Amino acid sequence: MGTSRLALARATLGLTLAILGSFGLLGAARRADDGATQPAPAASRPSLTALAARFAPADIGADVAALPASEKTALRHLIEAGRVIDGLFLRQVWAGSPAMLLQLQGDTSPEGRARLRYFLLNKGPWSRLDGDAPFIAGVGDKPGGANFYPAGATKPEIEQWLATLPATDKAAALGFFTTIRRGSDGRLLTVPYTVEYQGELALAAAHLRAAAAATTDATLKTFLTLRADAFLSNDYYASDVAWMELDAAIEPTIGPYEVYEDAWFAAKAAFEAFITVRDDAETAKLAKFSSQLQGLEDRLPIDPALRNPKLGALSPIRVVNVVYSAGDGNRGVQTAAFNLPNDERVAAEKGTKRTMLKNTQEAKFRLVLQPIAKVALGAADQAGVQFDAFFTHILMHELMHGLGPNTITLGGQTTTVRAQLKETYSTLEEAKADISGLWALQTLVDDGVIDKRLADTMYTTFLASTFRSIRFGTSSAHGRGIAIQLNTLLDAGAFVVNPDGTFRVEPTKIRAAVKALTTEIMTVQARGDYAGAKALLARATIRPQVQTVLDRLGAVPVDIEPRFVTAEQLMR
Repeated sequence: MGTSRLALARATLGLTLAILGSFGLLGAARRADDGATQPAPAASRPSLTALAARFAPADIGADVAALPASEKTALRHLIEAGRVIDGLFLRQVWAGSPAMLLQLQGDTSPEGRARLRYFLLNKGPWSRLDGDAPFIAGVGDKPGGANFYPAGATKPEIEQWLATLPATDKAAALGFFTTIRRGSDGRLLTVPYTVEYQGELALAAAHLRAAAAATTDATLKTFLTLRADAFLSNDYYASDVAWMELDAAIEPTIGPYEVYEDAWFAAKAAFEAFITVRDDAETAKLAKFSSQLQGLEDRLPIDPALRNPKLGALSPIRVVNVVYSAGDGNRGVQTAAFNLPNDERVAAEKGTKRTMLKNTQEAKFRLVLQPIAKVALGAADQAGVQFDAFFTHILMHELMHGLGPNTITLGGQTTTVRAQLKETYSTLEEAKADISGLWALQTLVDDGVIDKRLADTMYTTFLASTFRSIRFGTSSAHGRGIAIQLNTLLDAGAFVVNPDGTFRVEPTKIRAAVKALTTEIMTVQARGDYAGAKALLARATIRPQVQTVLDRLGAVPVDIEPRFVTAEQLMR
């Protein structure tokens, strides 16, 4: 994995193991796994090497030369906090991770190094690009509830227990920041993250406070102080608001956010860290999009009664370059952008922040998307794949997460799309953001807000990018969401298979098809239509024509493996 990256990874592992050991978690993990963590190889080294080769090594760095010494000190503490988050996330994925990590890091043979590298890439012993298939013998299937629910529990058992709880207790049990465990009497109970992850969160909070003490930026100091408080109180509201109001050269995102790991209920937030620095010039270019959001909401192609008449006010957009990422922010396929926070209260009052990871996107475009276009598209269409269209659609994808149905009313009761669509929510939300992002871009082109030349490249770039995303696998929300879109657009004749097996956009049909699918997905969401959501997910298949192209992409990386060169320099 490269000498410098391996050194940083081993430093992270050493910290992780020290934390887990100091709080007695290594022994607990061994007991929870009941001896199933012996890392007997399920694949030979060449096989592991081939699996890992799907991730192209990419130097990810940022220009921090102009930062004063105080801010560089803050960055170092934030990287340290991120390393703690890496270990915490490993434990969230699987109770057996700490014990397995201890065994893997001690094997310095070539095969052992290959196994450790792939474990680090996936943050566990399951290959995320291969339907979560285990690549280390003896671990069994990846738990659907990750390590948020008791070992040996089943989803029906949890559902039956939830049905017996009073409303307040049920809300806590399904909260973002709690785990479900068994008491000494065997009964299920709710445990807050502050208790479950007490050791890790105390250490991470200490690093955040040290970073807050170092920085001279008032908004960064406020956010870091409040986020450190949240790690110890389990109340993230104030720090989420402070994060929305953050206006600093350093732009950290650290805490429990996304719910993809919880495949049972999409209820439990996984910890992640993105330690980044702001790109002021690119951020200024995109600021105009924030002012367009209410206008887009008011014209969504759904029943007007389902639109939000008043979005949250802030909705800032940040373009940043990654210095270091960790936990749920650095496993398998790398995040290119995100739209947070997920707290519906903050979204209603303040809006959400869209963060674009520019250096990550540039690496993905250069190392993955351009080579894919040469295989998936005809020669005449390959020039239509442009970074500006790729970057702008990712931005619009994140913007559209904040538009459309979110908090809804059913039978006179207020609820959320997330709660009603359950395990289908993440896939439908990713598909919504993709397809409605295209609809929104076309609307802004028609309005003259965006140069009309983007319309000449955005659909072709999106088509090429569908092959990029579908390779993430249909076990991922993004991969399933793309499969739904690709098959729907093929059925509508908006995407066409050429005689030579390559694909192209049909310009006379693409706009109507994009609008129709946007309407369909958002209507299912607004109605909390779980059956309708399941029907949409049934479209998430890989058709033979698509598989033919995928088979031709064997030599093209699926995604990138970041090498955090700036973080390595700072930590020296």
